[in-house]
Amino acid sequence: MLGLTQHIYVRMIKDVARSQRSGDGDQLASDQSRRWRDIFWLVVFTLHLVVLGYGLVYFGRYGYAPGFKKHRRGLTKNYWPVYAVAGGVGTGLGCTWLLLLGSHANVMMKVAVHILTTYLAVISVLCFWAEQFFWGVVFATGAALQFLYVISVIDRLPFTMLVLQKAAKMVWSLPEVMRVAYAFMFVMLIWLGLWSFGASGVVASNMGDGGGWWLLVVLSVSLFWTGAVLCNAVHVIVSGMVFLVLIHGGREASSIPPNSLMMSLQYVVTKSFGSICYGSLFTAAIRTLRWEIRGIRSKIGNNECLLCCVDFLFHLVETLVRFFNKYAYVQIAVYGKSFNHSARDAWELFQSTGVEALVAYDCSGAVLLMGTLLGGLVTGTCAGVWTWIKWRDSMSMVGSTAMLVGMVLVGLGMVVVESAVTSIYICYAEDPLLIHRWDSEFFDQMSEMLHQRLQYRSARAREVFPRNRLDGHILQDRLPA
Repeated sequence: MLGLTQHIYVRMIKDVARSQRSGDGDQLASDQSRRWRDIFWLVVFTLHLVVLGYGLVYFGRYGYAPGFKKHRRGLTKNYWPVYAVAGGVGTGLGCTWLLLLGSHANVMMKVAVHILTTYLAVISVLCFWAEQFFWGVVFATGAALQFLYVISVIDRLPFTMLVLQKAAKMVWSLPEVMRVAYAFMFVMLIWLGLWSFGASGVVASNMGDGGGWWLLVVLSVSLFWTGAVLCNAVHVIVSGMVFLVLIHGGREASSIPPNSLMMSLQYVVTKSFGSICYGSLFTAAIRTLRWEIRGIRSKIGNNECLLCCVDFLFHLVETLVRFFNKYAYVQIAVYGKSFNHSARDAWELFQSTGVEALVAYDCSGAVLLMGTLLGGLVTGTCAGVWTWIKWRDSMSMVGSTAMLVGMVLVGLGMVVVESAVTSIYICYAEDPLLIHRWDSEFFDQMSEMLHQRLQYRSARAREVFPRNRLDGHILQDRLPA
């Protein structure tokens, strides 16, 4: 049972949310009111695919760049099967995640959190043994950062796992969104067929002066953006469906619009696609940086000099988060807004209702990213071992790019749960009774945690304010009259 204070606070949230919804209710996007958003980024992404597709066919067709015939490492057909294995492993891991989502999702997430550090350390040792010193240092650093991050957020993991479990339960009750994830995974495999064809040609070309590495970096950035766009397209579709289910009181409610999934898919690939392309460029990098800074900030203690530096970075990243956050995709799905407008409205909603304290405490996005990284590492290991057996000098090129292939494919499976998490928080901020109607026990747990986080922030503010006031008095006493 919630205490009287918690009931009063929840009532306050609901009143604020209702006033906001009454002011924005006329902005709910209908078929006629939706407009094309962020068209510039839609054009940029489309041109990027066309230009890159031509380049991939060029390098894959010849297997080497003109002028480097004497130094070629092999032919495209030598390396293309390795990428096919990477695609198969990544698809298998992504499909396994989706199939086990309903029954073993919580166990799989715990395994990802606790195994990733060990796996990174083992890969680092193998890289040193294979005399790949650069990658050995990279993976060793990754293992250390992963260990430090998990230690810094260990107290948040029980609540995070609870949220992820409820999100998985919601998604599992919507089999149609699972089919959407499988469909987008298939689309990604088609593009990966062309991408790996060109990447195999670049690896086979053996360009001098690092030319091959620079080309692979360009191809990897393009693949990351393309994969992020497809993942966020699934994000918009799933979050829109979850929002509809929560706001209408259940999957079987007669008030849910017919063919809502197909309409959402239509909006995603047409009018909202530019916003998805735009957000996919920056959101992932900013979100990862924010997680690391938050983890470091929570463990600094009383080192005021270091705390001042970290706080500067923290506020800088928080400003960026205001315009680039994953909760924008729910607003895009429901209201059809532009990306920056959606991100700003979602963040202001969290700030005005106090739910931002709960969102900041939750680590569900980081946990899902750990699962994605683990899937990518497994994929890269399989491809790297095969390449090391046949062509040792190409192992780092093939292994690193195959890891990215695995991350993209596994990410398409992980994003369905992340979409449900974002929708749950948006609905809780707009009207907590939506969550209460869906799962009253979960509503009580969220409200209890929100109450604790607000009390914690209030206590920290009371500690900081007297200290600042005391410092001001000491400075005034030292100044001459």
